[in-house]
Amino acid sequence: MVTASAPGKVYLFGEHAVVYGEPAVPCAIELRAEVTVTQREDGLRVQANDLSLDGFTVEYDGDASGRPDIDVSDSLVDAAMGYVNEAIAQVEDAAGVEDAGFEVQIDSEIPLGAGLGSSAAVAVAAIDAGTRELGVELAPEEIAERAYRVENEVQDGQASRADTFCSAMGGAVRVEGEDCRQIGTPDLPFVIGYDGGAGDTGALVAGVRELREEYGFAADTVEAIGDIVRCGEQALADGDVAELGQLMNFNHGLLSALGVSSRSLDAMVWAARNAGADGAKLTGAGGGGCIVALDDSPETITALEYTPGCEQALRAELDAEGVHTEGHR
Repeated sequence: MVTASAPGKVYLFGEHAVVYGEPAVPCAIELRAEVTVTQREDGLRVQANDLSLDGFTVEYDGDASGRPDIDVSDSLVDAAMGYVNEAIAQVEDAAGVEDAGFEVQIDSEIPLGAGLGSSAAVAVAAIDAGTRELGVELAPEEIAERAYRVENEVQDGQASRADTFCSAMGGAVRVEGEDCRQIGTPDLPFVIGYDGGAGDTGALVAGVRELREEYGFAADTVEAIGDIVRCGEQALADGDVAELGQLMNFNHGLLSALGVSSRSLDAMVWAARNAGADGAKLTGAGGGGCIVALDDSPETITALEYTPGCEQALRAELDAEGVHTEGHR
């Protein structure tokens, strides 16, 4: 039995545009997904706990072709099961085995589908734990690459390397196409607002793709997000939190123009800004889920707690550590 964990993430800037080769800067946060893998004779049994901040449990057996009976949207259930199945396929490939049997237990602090990188963290941790259970130790960079393949398969070829590289490596990273690297960053006072919902990542990414193909100005908007990231890199190097916040505000506006925000996300963004946050934006695919703000005072958390549609507000520290093994027995 091996247990590994990996962090979730927030985007300072660059989501959606990163799918088209523009740069993005995600940051790992101290909310983690923990995956325990135990080899068994045959079949796959998965138990998943706390896959939202409120928590629910999924359990299924055999080849995972059935559907757990839970009060969660079909698209999220399909995706959650798909990430686990594809991660196990990567484990078998890395270890050079076929049809290995596993018991997989997932305990996650990261809300599912909310833009905080739950699927990437689960895939990264599952690959690390699974390969170690079979006696194979992979470098974090290879875990990131294999986890990217998991997301790319589940998301019909529309994933980027950003989430999985960030989760595997920890800290702040810069991703542009296949160029992935860790970067330095000042201590950033992240505040997260969560509306209790989730967006359909595949549908949202496909929607942006359709806009980009139909309208030249939508393609220009995607490129403009890339320009924001490039400006943000200098602000990070200078430790200029006020400038970072301003760029985050611009980024949210462009994402909203691409149709991936929502009423609840906009309400939380404006509540954070009105409370004095340096900047605020949605994080992840959008459509519901989370926003991230920069504020080292308590005012933004207080404002979010009183914002209709915000179910939880919390502070999240930058997590410098990526995937690591919690225990091996």
